[in-house]
Amino acid sequence: MSLALAPLDERVELEANLPCRKFDPDLWFSDSPTELELAKSLCGDCPLRVECLAGAVERAEPWGVWGGEIFERGAVVPRKRPRGRPRKEDVARDAALRVEVEARMAATGLAETRDNVRLAA
Repeated sequence: MSLALAPLDERVELEANLPCRKFDPDLWFSDSPTELELAKSLCGDCPLRVECLAGAVERAEPWGVWGGEIFERGAVVPRKRPRGRPRKEDVARDAALRVEVEARMAATGLAETRDNVRLAA
């Protein structure tokens, strides 16, 4: 019995160049708001960003960064807040970011699945 090498799959080569494969995976599941923002920025140029986000929405991922968006308890949140009571300006910024997230989701074609997506209030 001889062991034959499988032909090189382009998908394997692509996955090796994905940000979530090149950097520490814990970055995408950090408790630190700063590290989560870094993970979101790394997702920006990912060729699989839209598919990743769509899959996370479909699965209602409980937490982490998926497709350049932060998920918490199955909902997309504009940013992760640190512990404690939010400042008034943070609440206003969160409202503006929520609008931005909705616009980005509409631009990527995920607005049609809006019934499946729950944005955190």
